[in-house]
Amino acid sequence: MIKVAVVGGPILSGGKKNLIMEYFRHIDKNQVQMDIICNDDSNAIPKEEIESLGGRVFIVPSFEKLPSHTWSLYKLFKREKYDVVHAYNSTMNLFPMFAAKMAGSKVRISESLSMAAKGESKTYIKLFLRKFSHFFCNYYMACGKDCGAWQFGEKALNRGKIAIFKTAINTEANAYNPELRNETRKKFGWQDKVVYGFIGRFEMQKNPLFLIDIMAEIRKRQDNAQFVIIGAGDLEKQMLQRIDQSGIKDSVAWLGRREDIQQFYNAFDAFLLPSLYEGLPVVGLESQSAGLPIFFSTAVTPEASACELGVYTPLSAGAINWAKKIIEVTMQNMPIRRSHAKDVADAGFDSKVEADRMLKFYMDAIMKC
Repeated sequence: MIKVAVVGGPILSGGKKNLIMEYFRHIDKNQVQMDIICNDDSNAIPKEEIESLGGRVFIVPSFEKLPSHTWSLYKLFKREKYDVVHAYNSTMNLFPMFAAKMAGSKVRISESLSMAAKGESKTYIKLFLRKFSHFFCNYYMACGKDCGAWQFGEKALNRGKIAIFKTAINTEANAYNPELRNETRKKFGWQDKVVYGFIGRFEMQKNPLFLIDIMAEIRKRQDNAQFVIIGAGDLEKQMLQRIDQSGIKDSVAWLGRREDIQQFYNAFDAFLLPSLYEGLPVVGLESQSAGLPIFFSTAVTPEASACELGVYTPLSAGAINWAKKIIEVTMQNMPIRRSHAKDVADAGFDSKVEADRMLKFYMDAIMKC
């Protein structure tokens, strides 16, 4: 049996946590002892599930306490003698990779899950650290080609030095369920509504103020539009102010941070994701699997479209054109709503298949060291 440390950094509700857990749930536990290492500023660690599946959870100081963070990782790696250390924090992987190398871990995987956008404060940190992100790892990995090229370079991608392991989901668990759709819409009083939803962090990356501008334009054109916003983040106050200013407060269901999101993929009629950038968003795959059209900005990688339900529009088109396109496609899709779980799986996004590939990658890497 091999020992693997997954360095997750801050485990928050959202895509990174879901991605790590999909691999964790489906990897062969008879061959792998997998532990999850989380920062102490995490707020959504699924500790009970991890332990019930034979894993362990270790908590280390956050990146804000960088010396303590790195030292704690080093002591943990040294004590546990992991065969593989797999870090999921993109450019911040520099520090766990350094600790792993100093501790003698032979297989050190740095994975890129995201990119950056101009104007975001943390972009400057990312751009600086990106130069050093390959220093202490000996394997590059990414959830998609765009993410891999952004962090490790086009040359590394073209030379096949970046292992692409797609964002993976349990496609069957996310299949369209008409009974769940009806139950959820009845529970929230949405039976006669066209429901437009967003699930994610309220951060600049997700472009949530433009999201609300789009919703306002939809409401001008559709009297029975219902908007659902699920999540939390630093821009919450500004979003609520924009909702008030837009005059759509009575049409918005503000549901906060939730973990029971499968019901909403089924209840929604469209998912809106006008992000400034993404890696390969989990919500994009989960929504498409449930037969839900998702509206991406063209800043999101084309790899996120797993079937015909991924629709791209440039941010420069403006909120009015976004609204018109969303209404048009949504109304076309509603009468023929069906599951696209098989389509998403066939496109290479099924967690069981990808977990088996990951195990083989670990085994091969260990044999080479």
